[in-house]
Amino acid sequence: MNALRNHPQAKWIGVALVALALLALPFALASAGTAWVRIMNLAILYILLSLGLNIVVGFAGLLDLGYIAFYAVGAYAYALLASPHFGLHLPFWVILPIGALVAALFGVLLGAPTLKLRGDYLAIVTLGFGEIVRIFLNNLSTPINITNGPRGISRIDAFSIGDFSFARTDAFLGLTFSGPVKYYYLLLLVMVAVIFINLRLHDSRIGRAWEAIREDEVAARAMGIDTTRVKLLAFAMGASFGGIGGGMFAAIQSFISPESFVLVESVMVLSMVVLGGMGNVGGVIIGALLLSFVPEILRFTVEPLQQRLFGRMLVEPEVIRMLIFGLALVLVMILRPGGLWPSAVRRRELSAGREAR
Repeated sequence: MNALRNHPQAKWIGVALVALALLALPFALASAGTAWVRIMNLAILYILLSLGLNIVVGFAGLLDLGYIAFYAVGAYAYALLASPHFGLHLPFWVILPIGALVAALFGVLLGAPTLKLRGDYLAIVTLGFGEIVRIFLNNLSTPINITNGPRGISRIDAFSIGDFSFARTDAFLGLTFSGPVKYYYLLLLVMVAVIFINLRLHDSRIGRAWEAIREDEVAARAMGIDTTRVKLLAFAMGASFGGIGGGMFAAIQSFISPESFVLVESVMVLSMVVLGGMGNVGGVIIGALLLSFVPEILRFTVEPLQQRLFGRMLVEPEVIRMLIFGLALVLVMILRPGGLWPSAVRRRELSAGREAR
């Protein structure tokens, strides 16, 4: 076993096996219908969001409780440019970069006035920013109907590779991503690209600058790091991933409304980052998968279990699901304060703390 682990190609063999498993997953889940493929698609969206938030929270050490606002910006950018609402039906490869750029701009707008804030103060400001964006989306229906208010935007175009026009009424030509399996492979491709970018950022000069700011901003400034520019870059990069995820969410759901972007979603994404291990790409992916799948598994098991034991529903499944979910988070934070898979720096900090005690 040790010889296999130490083999120079062991890492790539493991990557190849994981890739094959992911490619075959929809066929393995075919017997259970498309429900679990849809859940997997949602899990990949959460991975995209978690990796984006990890740049801000894990790499740069900036607590952001309003991250879901960038998700909303990307979703509405796609919905407004690919739906009958304005009569525009632009192709997705045009809209997704636009959504990423608009979300990055909003990230800069959030980061610029909060550069000197840290900890709880930054968390409160970002929380307020997320709520402001949601309220704006909820009310920008009069006197000019931009977002359609709480009714949301429907009949959003699916991703399509083929012909298009600015006022299209007939069906798209070419390949249309009309089912969860097709979207699964597209999401998988985007996820691999985002993971690669995250890994490259972490090992780059910018990543080391973010880490220096996270550990000691005063020392980082003394070493010549332009903390203002680097922190704004963290907000912009993290927001752009949220914008891409929002655009894909809008295309998959074909309907969005402000209620899809509430504070609970921001807390959920932050929990994924903290649970998996802040600053570690692999840990964040594990945290996102766990918090995506475990609630759904509980949803399918709690109600039948109560029916079997008591013959009726004593407590709503949602209540039990959230209780178990909260208890699991508390236990993990007590037993694994650095997350399930903490970064190398975090492991050294925890080890030093235990030795000091």
